[in-house]
Amino acid sequence: MNNPPESEPLASASVSRQTSELNNLLHIISTTSALMEQGASPEDTEKYLAALRTSIDRAEEVAGFLSVGAGGAKEKTALRPDLTGSPKPPADPGEGRKQMILLVDDEQMTLTLGKRVLSDGGFEVTTAQSGFECLDAFRRKPNAFDLVLLDLTMPFMDGEETFHRLREIRREVPVVLCTGFIQQDRLDRLMKLGLSGFMRKPIGSEETVSFVKSTLASVRYSACTPPTGVPMGM
Repeated sequence: MNNPPESEPLASASVSRQTSELNNLLHIISTTSALMEQGASPEDTEKYLAALRTSIDRAEEVAGFLSVGAGGAKEKTALRPDLTGSPKPPADPGEGRKQMILLVDDEQMTLTLGKRVLSDGGFEVTTAQSGFECLDAFRRKPNAFDLVLLDLTMPFMDGEETFHRLREIRREVPVVLCTGFIQQDRLDRLMKLGLSGFMRKPIGSEETVSFVKSTLASVRYSACTPPTGVPMGM
């Protein structure tokens, strides 16, 4: 009788180690964030931020390993194919106006950190802790938001349903999905339906701001570029 391949138990053990490490990292991130919210001296804040960056970077590596191993999206960030090759126009959308981001996630820690990161990056940020809150905020000012950063896994109304409902209100709204795991075929399907991009959690602060700016620039360029063979102004 043939013995089972040795790689299978080794792979299982590796997944268990990675899962355990990811849980520990998430605990560190949560604890450090709570300490920052309680107030800290400038020196302590710098230490907490350094610990957060290190933990988030490592958590991203571990999450990527687990995601790909489970058949999830292979890339850590992705733009819709028709946006990826767009040259980047000037960053400012208008004189004196900050671009507004609607950040949606059911975890308060993620909202707190995300709002801080994006605000420091020069954006105006509105947060929502559910799909229902997101739609309520969006209906009130449907043309005010330049981009929606949308969590996939939320109770009652997940990110996919919220995405479809947002597009019923304003079809061209740029939406970037944020999640720790999504099947590649599901992501491809949503991209074909108009999703602007994807970011795998957790994402470091500089990377988040850079990707959001790149997405907004590509969306603006795509919107103002006429079809091939059609001159500007027609």
